[in-house]
Amino acid sequence: MATTTTTATGNADPPPPSPSPASSKTGFLKTCFNGVNALSGIGLLSIPYALSQGGWSSLAIFLAIAIVCCYTGILLQRCMEASPLVTTYPDIGALAFGRRGRLAVAIFMYLELFLVAVDFLILEGDNLHKLFPDAGFHVGGLHVSAKQGFVLAATLAVLPTTWFSSLGVLAYVAAGGALASVVLVASVMWVAVFDGVGFHERGRLVHWAGLPAAVSLYSFCFSGHAVFPMIYNGMKDRKKFPMVLFICFLVSTLSYGFMGIIGYLMYGDVLMSQVTLNLPSGKVSSKIAIYTTLVNPLTKYALVVTPIAEAIEGALGVRKSRVLCVLVRMAIVVATAIVALSVPFFADVVALTGALLSCTATMLLPSLCFLRVRAKVGSKKLWMETEACVCIVVVGAAIVVLGTYSSVKQIVQRLK
Repeated sequence: MATTTTTATGNADPPPPSPSPASSKTGFLKTCFNGVNALSGIGLLSIPYALSQGGWSSLAIFLAIAIVCCYTGILLQRCMEASPLVTTYPDIGALAFGRRGRLAVAIFMYLELFLVAVDFLILEGDNLHKLFPDAGFHVGGLHVSAKQGFVLAATLAVLPTTWFSSLGVLAYVAAGGALASVVLVASVMWVAVFDGVGFHERGRLVHWAGLPAAVSLYSFCFSGHAVFPMIYNGMKDRKKFPMVLFICFLVSTLSYGFMGIIGYLMYGDVLMSQVTLNLPSGKVSSKIAIYTTLVNPLTKYALVVTPIAEAIEGALGVRKSRVLCVLVRMAIVVATAIVALSVPFFADVVALTGALLSCTATMLLPSLCFLRVRAKVGSKKLWMETEACVCIVVVGAAIVVLGTYSSVKQIVQRLK
């Protein structure tokens, strides 16, 4: 029987997972693939819409959020280095604020990851519906619309990918996701340059009414912090983690920014929640973009769902049972499908995720936890570092309040 250990917070908790064998650790390149895969993806589709909501001046906010999120990712690493018992994001909360801190971090972290998985399924339904709008069918006396049917099909497609737990295996899937992102950007560019769409829209400098939605969507683009501890612990050389973060954020920021700019120049204020939904249906390049978009959820769903599954498996004590672990992951997948079918509003769900959950997990919690952990371990306090963390908390709190109100209001109006 496993004995309990006492964490740095003084609380009795289950022992941390035993270190992974060296053969299962990921090298620098694989870790970068996992990091880029965690950061980039469906945000590529919504970033043009976000830019149309906020206007050209909101690009400055986008860059600021990228820099802040990269910095707070390093703060998480420094928190983990403070205690060898800290291996997960909730462990960081426990080290900083005790059992309540663990609970708070876990709630925000796992709910964020869950809604990201929901967003994946909504995306699949939207884009497949654009390709095959008349694919609805009947099951008995129940009519299943094309979009609902495609959400169910996507659910079945992603299910097997959740059965892998090794980051080394997931890294190969992640490499496919990175390649899919490159193909997606290239396809949209092809539509603009060679298929007659062009770059004729001028856009607006600022759109005040849409700024809360834009900032929420920007925050969502860099919501990889919940996965960072798992990626960090899976590295062969953890000292290279800051460099991995820098590369991942640089690649993601450039790809997001480029896609946002070309999409806004192509379609301006008539942009839909996903740029692929604006593309002309009859063009081969459009179909390539849409089919590539459909690959992304398949390559990212498992990386997002794995932390949730591992937490539930640990709480239930079933990690050694392969069958029970598979059942747990199946239950999570089914739950995401139910939510995706109930609230199929991509932009609004992404905005809610970005404002309430991503911003909390990427800005508020890392800064608050770092300040608390630093005070506990007696590290030297640098006033610039403290001021930076306080500013991040204040700005992050404003984004949470304004962005959440805006996105919830939109969802309620759509459900009426």
